[in-house]
Amino acid sequence: MSAHLEAYRERGWVRLPVCPDTAAWVQAAAPLAAEIAEDPAAKDAWLRCGGTWFAGVNIFPNAEDGSVAERGVPPLAGSAVQFIADTLGLAPDRWDKAQISVCYPGYPQPWEGESDAAFRFRRDRDAAHVDGLLRDEARRRRPGEHHGFILGLPLRHSAPEAAPMVVWEGSHEIMRAAFRAALAGVPETAWGEVDLTDVYQAARRRCFESCRRVLVHAQPGEAYVIHRLALHGVAPWQEGAEAPEAGRMIVYFRPAFDGPLNWLDAP
Repeated sequence: MSAHLEAYRERGWVRLPVCPDTAAWVQAAAPLAAEIAEDPAAKDAWLRCGGTWFAGVNIFPNAEDGSVAERGVPPLAGSAVQFIADTLGLAPDRWDKAQISVCYPGYPQPWEGESDAAFRFRRDRDAAHVDGLLRDEARRRRPGEHHGFILGLPLRHSAPEAAPMVVWEGSHEIMRAAFRAALAGVPETAWGEVDLTDVYQAARRRCFESCRRVLVHAQPGEAYVIHRLALHGVAPWQEGAEAPEAGRMIVYFRPAFDGPLNWLDAP
């Protein structure tokens, strides 16, 4: 078993070193992502947390192969894509529109409409969450988006203290076991009707108590792959952390499985 696969299985994430194909994609994509993040309409729609976070969900205009041909952005390729396809066996049929996540000094600040408790959780617990659990009007959580993995590609050089990704190592297996038990005997077509709120919150507490919180930092040309069930979030920006004036910028891809079953059972 490769060291990367062993790390991914045990920790729930892995960082891949710089490779030419990843670096070429980042070099071509970064100017376009920066334009989008500075667009007034996009900022009005996606600027959060007192102006310290541009969320930019599914806003990058890539095609299904990850390219933006009219701007010279090539299809996604490189060691991370190869690891996903050949080692994990999770090659997506198509890449989703990427998220452009930009954090600025001072992240996080209070966000209009966010409760005091929610802000404290964002500040003190990195807004830790598992992707794909959708909240209804009563803020109850149910399975909804069956991602295969999370692929992070930094677009700018920044310091490790500049609001990096955070992962609780091993949390993916705690979450997998909890969700599997809660969904046992339920037809997968009905998973979206199952309220996982209490199960999820209890599992999250176990992760906080027993899993190591690690900062996941990378530079342009590197990449990291995070297990879809891993508890993760974004750390606060530490005072004095160095990053471009335009902010720390990372794009994230989260392509989905066609059906929900692999969401629990795949690597």
